[in-house]
Amino acid sequence: MEWSQNFEQNNEPTLDDMIRFVNNPLWVELQSFIEEFYQIKPIMNYSRCSAQKGWNLKYRKSGKSLCVLYPMDNYFIALVVIGDKELTETEAYLPQASSEVQALFAKTRFAAGGRWLMIPVTTERILEDVKNLIQIRVHPPKR
Repeated sequence: MEWSQNFEQNNEPTLDDMIRFVNNPLWVELQSFIEEFYQIKPIMNYSRCSAQKGWNLKYRKSGKSLCVLYPMDNYFIALVVIGDKELTETEAYLPQASSEVQALFAKTRFAAGGRWLMIPVTTERILEDVKNLIQIRVHPPKR
């Protein structure tokens, strides 16, 4: 069953509901990474967008979006927007990225202020790419 069918707009899930549905340790690993490095909590959000309808988690730092996480069955999608300011650094990183992220970046065109990368996180390698892209998007605070 699709995530959006489990929790409709008037039925907000908990973080535990999301963890159980995704059933993949990479979800928790990314949440922990973001919350530890950026010292922020997610915002539960409902999207009516036909591309990825349903409840998701948004992470924002100082008014700037880090990423949005969309629960899927046994994996998740991380949306990271690469704008003009991040383009040069992202292009320098890409040769080190997984072939999946390289291919996604190549086929995703610039629209609405950036490249909206909807990255299916299915492996540890892709998770590392997402972490790196988030850090390019918003550099972590110095400790």
